[in-house]
Amino acid sequence: MSVSFEGRVAIVTGAGNGLGRSHALELARRGAKVVVNDLGGARDGSGNSSDAAKEVVALIEEMGGEALAHGANVANFSEVQDMVKQTMDKWGRVDILINNAGILRDKSFAKMEIADFQLVMDVHVMGSVNCTKAVWDIMREQNYGRIVMTTSSSGMYGNFGQTNYGAAKMAVLGFMNTLVLEGAKYDIRVNALAPTAATRMTEDLMPPEILAMLQPEAVTAGALTLVHEDAPNRFILCAGAGGYASTRLFETDGVFIPKEEQSPEAVLAKWDGVSDTSKQSELESGSKQTEKFLTKAMQYVQSQK
Repeated sequence: MSVSFEGRVAIVTGAGNGLGRSHALELARRGAKVVVNDLGGARDGSGNSSDAAKEVVALIEEMGGEALAHGANVANFSEVQDMVKQTMDKWGRVDILINNAGILRDKSFAKMEIADFQLVMDVHVMGSVNCTKAVWDIMREQNYGRIVMTTSSSGMYGNFGQTNYGAAKMAVLGFMNTLVLEGAKYDIRVNALAPTAATRMTEDLMPPEILAMLQPEAVTAGALTLVHEDAPNRFILCAGAGGYASTRLFETDGVFIPKEEQSPEAVLAKWDGVSDTSKQSELESGSKQTEKFLTKAMQYVQSQK
């Protein structure tokens, strides 16, 4: 099938460089009108400049597309609201939001200042919240929306020196999980992308020969898969160097321990059953875990009659 974004309006945050730039350009090539958001700061979030965003807009216009540059700091809700207002004034709708903006302030937790932890959380988590909140009612009213959270293997699996970044990247998955439930009846689909690419964020973390294999375009192919009309929902897509995989959260079936026996010793005695993955399943909402445990409890009560 051919993936087209003709008639769609997309906002891509952090789109002046790296992955965001690649996402914005490919959306435009495939017909989308694109808001190129970029504060223009350094990798650690300091400074600002509109040059990078304007350059991407110029490239889109050269290919015959339509684009708008906006320098909103995604951690500032009023600036994000202004960006969305300008988008609506110009094109009248918002179909796609790719929450890509991010910064790094890597240090071991022992050496990390709380301010560095807070800033990374503000940009990655509140930045995604602010942008999503600003377009949410628009998408509900038009009964259509495609949103991507940018997560990371650092959050899902851990990475030394990235407690702040890892915490933020797991937080956006929790945000996604509930948005999926609340947006379903409005055809708002929310997914997550876990990229591995050669960008400003990774340029001094890997040798040149490895960076050459990690081109942003490979990740962009995955990003656009998550925002087209027939996109999945609640999917975590991992992409990099031409590889594509999914990450999913499963829960074991577990065990039941009657009230009079509940103790750490009893839990340890049944640890093999707690950990047994043979009947694990993916739960569609938090209430399903409660439902499962209550079912086990009621089955036990019935067995005692």
